Amino acid sequence: MTVSLEQLRRCHFAVDLGAARTRVYVKGAGLVVDQPSVAAVNTRTGGLIAVGEFAEKMTGRTPDYIRVVRPISGGTVVDIDMAQRMLRHLLGDKMRRALRRKPRLRAAACAPHDADPLAQRATIETLAGLGARRVELVDTLIAAAVGCGLPVERPEATMVLVCGAAATQVAVLSLGSIVTAERIPVGGEAVDRAIVQHLRHEHELMLPSQSVRPLQLALSGNGLTPHGPASTEIHGRDVATGLARSVRVDTAAVRDAIQTPLTAVLDAIGKVLRDCPPDLVADLADRGIMMVGGSALLPGFDQMLRQATGMPVHIAERPDVCAAQGLGAMLEGRIEPLVLNPLAA
Repeated sequence: MTVSLEQLRRCHFAVDLGAARTRVYVKGAGLVVDQPSVAAVNTRTGGLIAVGEFAEKMTGRTPDYIRVVRPISGGTVVDIDMAQRMLRHLLGDKMRRALRRKPRLRAAACAPHDADPLAQRATIETLAGLGARRVELVDTLIAAAVGCGLPVERPEATMVLVCGAAATQVAVLSLGSIVTAERIPVGGEAVDRAIVQHLRHEHELMLPSQSVRPLQLALSGNGLTPHGPASTEIHGRDVATGLARSVRVDTAAVRDAIQTPLTAVLDAIGKVLRDCPPDLVADLADRGIMMVGGSALLPGFDQMLRQATGMPVHIAERPDVCAAQGLGAMLEGRIEPLVLNPLAA
């Protein structure tokens, strides 16, 4: 999955296929698509009804003949045909026509760290269906680090934590390459599931899928720390009666419920640091960890990492679009490669 900057500069557009959101960067036009990776299908006719934000609003609210699907899971395309149809509609006719006019259309795409060949092939075939004659794959960790402005090409350590919806990736980078990295199947969705299970077991309340994020925002202020609000009111459905019911939820108990998935992230950071050369770990004591990805915005997550690791923790300016912006910077030629020429004898 090693690709040169020269090859990336020949690409015409780049795609970040995330489990939660899909982003498309077109050379010269910037970020043209930033929509949820969701599609709604009519099961009777097979026709596509909606994609993106409108399809996401339909989740859990559709009649039997409409199915809401997510063709991407954990950064891997699990339904190539549906992913292609979703991308076509997200791009729109005008943008697709403009891309098709390019001679030998080239594309770039993010791929999770250590993605298996089958997952890489699925991403390539998805973009080939849009007319791309060649697809370059870039490690999500490198794209995200470039997108948030880290000096990845220097002989200094930089640590990036990509907090996605379905997976979390952490790596130490130096000289434009990954020194050591770890990927765990824990992300924002695992935090959501922990909250839903807690309310079901402790309050016998079934929480609608659209209500998980507002509950997380209720923890805002000081977020995962004990200084946040003591309680918040949540509406849902009673498990036994099926009737609508409201309960006051102790936010301290919710914080405890989501500690388990977040502890796995701490374990991954510890493993990466143990496998890292001591000289680079010394650099990180000053530079700290840069958090990117949509789940990096979970209130108080950065403070929890700061307390657990004793290292500085920073959140990127726009953590959710860092990977797409990083791909765009490489396409536009804004990143200068570090030239390591062999010394003359």
